Amino acid sequence: MKWIDTHCHLYVEEFKDDVDAVIARAQEQGVTQFYLPGIDSESIPAMLALEANYPGVCKAMMGLHPCYVKENVQQELAIVEHWLEQRDFCAIGEIGLDFYWDTQFKKEQQEAFSIQMEWAVQKNLPIVIHTRNAMQETIDMVKPFAARGLKGIFHCFSGSYESAQQIVNMGFLLGIGGVLTYKNAGLPKALEKIGVEHLVLETDAPYLSPVPFRGKRNEPGYLVHVAEALAVAKGITTAELAEITTANATALFRG
Repeated sequence: MKWIDTHCHLYVEEFKDDVDAVIARAQEQGVTQFYLPGIDSESIPAMLALEANYPGVCKAMMGLHPCYVKENVQQELAIVEHWLEQRDFCAIGEIGLDFYWDTQFKKEQQEAFSIQMEWAVQKNLPIVIHTRNAMQETIDMVKPFAARGLKGIFHCFSGSYESAQQIVNMGFLLGIGGVLTYKNAGLPKALEKIGVEHLVLETDAPYLSPVPFRGKRNEPGYLVHVAEALAVAKGITTAELAEITTANATALFRG
């Protein structure tokens, strides 16, 4: 079986000592590609170096994460735009809205999100969305861009069925990760009426480890635990799930 981890931060400090071993372990589990979301300008060199070390295996996105939208947002966006002009990326991400910690830069987050979605439309690239404590606002901001053909993933989806339905109706995919395995998350119920053709798999490594590794560093090899839980929830085999979710990711990111 072939799996794709559509969202993992393998270039961060937590993996600096053993990233090669982490990738090797994942490959032994059948994880063949690793999509690396951009965060801010400081993370770009490590992300691009990892991509260069694993051509065709690690694939970089470019974007400004909402939690890194601060006073210097214009400088950060200029760096994102510069890189998007320099070379090809598989997506613009991770971008979106996060009002969990504070809303001091709410307006700036909204503006940065809108600007980056416009770039994605212009460049015909998918986006990867981070949303926390802002689900409906995020959906509402995406809708006019989706009407213009924008596609993408709502990464780390943990919302309601109503939210999921709105998202798939826009033609977007839901990124399913370790939260699915948490006892009180309620995610299997939210996904009950959502077809597998709308889902992709992710780990968000090193964060959000699935059971039985919850609380420990996450890594892409643990994707199989998410897959097993999702296959059970959807009443299909893991082989069927692998085929469909891999095809979904490949189509979105164009290989």
